[in-house]
Amino acid sequence: MRPALRSFVSSLLFVLAFCASANAWAQDQLANTTVLIVRHAEKPKEGPSLTPQGFARAQAYAHYFAPFHLDGRPFAINALYAGHDSKNSMRPRLTLEPLSQALHLPLNTDFETEAPDALAANLRSSPHGDHILIAWRHGKIPALVTALGGDPAQLIPGSKWPDDTYDWVLVLRYDKQGRLAGEQRIQEPALLP
Repeated sequence: MRPALRSFVSSLLFVLAFCASANAWAQDQLANTTVLIVRHAEKPKEGPSLTPQGFARAQAYAHYFAPFHLDGRPFAINALYAGHDSKNSMRPRLTLEPLSQALHLPLNTDFETEAPDALAANLRSSPHGDHILIAWRHGKIPALVTALGGDPAQLIPGSKWPDDTYDWVLVLRYDKQGRLAGEQRIQEPALLP
């Protein structure tokens, strides 16, 4: 092979390899992922923490979600997110801490519930597990569902999470291109508080 042709072929192969790796890097990280969303556990009338029933729910989640069963099959949670602590509420973090400890998984609390688009953008752009559980503040869950490509009206009656409801799990499933392929609401079993 002539040196000029060899140089051209080498350059072409380099460019093709670079394009292939750039394409893989740009892939939507929600591809083939399932996202579960729960409201934080029960809250008191005042204060940033949980009620005794809320702490009991958080402890029960350490068993309910390890492993979670979806469509009759075990489902291993491998990424945990909770809304960032605020002066008025540590509840999302407190809800998932026992599960985080039981699974030996870090609990990401970097994202404000007031900015669900930031969490959605991060989940689309950064590597994470393919079975994600998010605890969020109930008034902001419809906006989170929308940011993740879902339709709150399909999951939450009137698109407003009821103030006294703590026992729903929202399920968002994504296809191999990262497009929303299915959404459903699951009622937690009565054995939880």
